[in-house]
This record gives sequence, C-alpha cells and structure tokens, in this order.
Amino acid sequence: MKTVLITGASSGIGQQLALDYLNAGWQVIACGRNLDKLAALKQQAAEPDHCQTLSFDVTERATVLAVGQQLTQRLDLVILNAGTSLYIEDAKHFDSERFTRLITINLLGMGYCLEAFTRHIPPGGQLALVGSSAYLFPFTRAEAYGASKAAIAYLAQSLSLDLKPHQITVSLITPGFVATPLTDQNDFPMPMRISVSQAAADIRRGLAKRKALISTPASFVFFLRLLNRLPYRVQLWLAQSLVRS
Repeated sequence: MKTVLITGASSGIGQQLALDYLNAGWQVIACGRNLDKLAALKQQAAEPDHCQTLSFDVTERATVLAVGQQLTQRLDLVILNAGTSLYIEDAKHFDSERFTRLITINLLGMGYCLEAFTRHIPPGGQLALVGSSAYLFPFTRAEAYGASKAAIAYLAQSLSLDLKPHQITVSLITPGFVATPLTDQNDFPMPMRISVSQAAADIRRGLAKRKALISTPASFVFFLRLLNRLPYRVQLWLAQSLVRS
C-alpha cells in the first residue's frame, strides 16, 4: 500500500485529494489545522483505518519539524497544498502585515514542510507543490498572492533539479479557478471555474503520469500562458483594461 501525505487536507482541493486517494486504496496522512474537519474526513473514508490525521499549523516551524521527526512511514507521495488567499485592497497604503502573513503561510510554511517531510520520500517517490496559475498574469489586488505563487513555481523548478539525483520526481500544480471555500470569498468573475472533484481528478492523473507541470483546467491555464508570452507592456495594458471594465 502506498502512502501519501497531504497538507491543507481539511478543505478544498486537499480534502478532495485525500478522499480520492483513500478511495483508491492508498494510506493517507491528512494534515490540517481543524481537528473536527480532519475527523469528519476520516469518517468519510471507506476504510477509516487507512487515514491518519495530523493537526498542526504550517507557519509554526518547530511544530512542523517535530511532526516530521515523529513520522515513521516512507512517503511515496507528498502534496504540499496548504495555503490561503489575501488581497491588498489599497496599494497606495500597502498592508505589509497582510503581505507578511500570506507569504508566511503560502511560502515559508511550504519551506518548513519541505524540511520536515522530503527526507521521508524514498527513491522513486514524488513531491508535488500546489501553486496557482495566478502568477502568469498581473491581476489587480493580487500583489501578495501572486508573488507567493510565483516563488512556489521557481521553488518547484529548482527542486526538480536538485532532487533528481535522489530519484524523486517534483511536480508543480497550477490550478485556475476551482470551487472551494477559499474562492467562494472572491468578489469578482471567475472564468472557467471548475468543481473541486474535477480539479482533484486532473491532479491525480497528472501525478500518476509524473508530469512536471499539472494545470487545471488546462484550457484556462493555457490561455494565461499565452498572455504571459506577450510583451510586458502589453500584459500591463490588458490587465489595466480589466481593472477599468
């Protein structure tokens, strides 16, 4: 039986991935902050004994490292999915506290998890970082969120080089708009928004094929990649046009 560890498993994409892997016969280590949601996840499993839950905050380095030290299993797949979305509402009066909080959760928290869990991945194992397609195009108010996801994209690329000698495959996951409690809070149109079950299915197929880059929905992310290839000034003009509209 293979084992997958998933952070941010108490809701959204992480929760759906945990359920899908459980139903596929994997041993799942579901990580999150909310004990009640993790317990509910375990009860939904066809085989609850195949689900281990770990409650911790990814921003607390000492706690994350302690969790990693206590693990005895080999981790065939690690999916670092925990993250959040916060917007900078007034760039003229930049909220550095909000910026710091988001970078700490989305980026530094991922670094803590890398230190704690990568050492448990054996040769032939896999590591997946969940970023976002948002870093491909300058969206209004997304200074903090987009910056964190751009950093994750680079992190995944660099890790793929340095973990290759250890026979560990690294995948970058770049979702578009997915129907989750996080995106439910957005107050703007979300084109091509897909269900969390569809996103999880796309991600699992990509991981099974050991793809370096997994995009979902593929058509929306492909469109953003086309925009990303435009001259920088054209990208800014298009982004400003969206703000005016």
